[in-house]
Amino acid sequence: MNQHSSDAGHHLMTGTIKIFLAEALILPTGFITAVFLARTLGPIGYGLFALVSRLILWIEWTCLGGFSGTTVKFIGENSDWRPVGSTSLHLHFIIGIVTGGIIWLLAPLISSFFNEPDMAGYIRLFSVEFPILGLSSACSNILVGTGRYQDVARIGALRLIARVFLIILFVEWGLSVKGAILGTIGASVVELIISWYYARPVLFYKSAFPIRRLLGFGAPLFISELCQRIFRLDLFALKALGATAAQAGYYGAALNLTIAPVIFSKSLSYPMLSTLSSLLGKGEDPKAREIAMTSIRSTIWLIPFAAMTAGASKEIVILIFGERYLSAGPILAFLIFAAIGMLAINVSKNILTALGKPGWTSIVAVPMVPLALIGHLILIPLMGGVGAAIVTASVACLGALVSLIMIYRIWDISLPLKSVLKCFASAVLAFAIATLWPAAGLMLILKLIFIMLIILLFFLVTGEFTAGEIHMFRSIIRFP
Repeated sequence: MNQHSSDAGHHLMTGTIKIFLAEALILPTGFITAVFLARTLGPIGYGLFALVSRLILWIEWTCLGGFSGTTVKFIGENSDWRPVGSTSLHLHFIIGIVTGGIIWLLAPLISSFFNEPDMAGYIRLFSVEFPILGLSSACSNILVGTGRYQDVARIGALRLIARVFLIILFVEWGLSVKGAILGTIGASVVELIISWYYARPVLFYKSAFPIRRLLGFGAPLFISELCQRIFRLDLFALKALGATAAQAGYYGAALNLTIAPVIFSKSLSYPMLSTLSSLLGKGEDPKAREIAMTSIRSTIWLIPFAAMTAGASKEIVILIFGERYLSAGPILAFLIFAAIGMLAINVSKNILTALGKPGWTSIVAVPMVPLALIGHLILIPLMGGVGAAIVTASVACLGALVSLIMIYRIWDISLPLKSVLKCFASAVLAFAIATLWPAAGLMLILKLIFIMLIILLFFLVTGEFTAGEIHMFRSIIRFP
């Protein structure tokens, strides 16, 4: 890896780590919030909140995700970000207003579909958040596109801290599920204020960057994002096919425990897209290829950790949520692999976006919808939440395989066979240890730490990490 490529890779990795560490606050804050809500609201109340909040989050990510990546790409390619930033700000705000209004109108219909009358009021309350998130998303995209990852990390950290405090405050005031929703909206307001302060966007800048260009490039990404979000309607499919609110609560609890790969995906995606767009815009294709290759390899490094989680799934669920949520254990064992599959799909999608081929992302995303639908219709009536998790994991892993084949065909980048074999060998070892070594409480934590160290030692001994990667890791953590 040459010096310039190493510098770009170092900036990408440090940015990813900073954002990941900030977003990783969702582990303690999310743990506190999830346990507090699960124990305070009970399985039924927590199931309703999980259902509504996931629905809103699904809509937010779908409507803003494709155009967020488009903004990051164009800002990364241009030295003057203000024209793109101003146009993006207007577009995101319009999307937020329109989406929020539509969701407010459709709330009774959605509530009737799920046969949960209380959902309508919760959905309408959540609809207020859409324009707020539209503006804060545009500001964060400006920061990512200009390489200001540390500011993005600060914003994410403050949002998560505000979220846990506000949710606990409002719920303790006796507002129940509405209190949890108000706390979530309040955290989004905090995020908007801080992101606007850091980005300082020019709201009324006379932009020469046409909004139709953002729409034209972002439309295929929006379709891809929409299909991915429809595919991840496993919780809603479970509820629609007859599951109780309590069963939805078990599934929601398992989903919350797959958050680590989701955080890594979010932390890596846009800094990676910004870095690749910048390098490709300068004609530095070989350097961009090196960084893309390392990003792809990093996804399969997580497979052994997923296997460890699957092997200890029941113990993890009992430790965090208590015996009442034991049914979430088998669900978690499959959903953790679904999260890894989606990570690989998103990495590939960002590579294709940076290459200026957004239409190719739909080739992977569109078929995932009918496959998941057929699978859910067959397995959910037979196996309930476990069936939904099996379908989600299978389709996600298949989509990941197709994505990697596509990257190879377009850019001649493929995973080394030795790396794949090492990851699967260490995954089998991690799963075996996690399954055969029963543990609870503090011993479970020690067991998981031990298995993580075994995985890392396995990678080091087998030479999985290159000398350049080890040097980069050491420089980031200032290891002598």
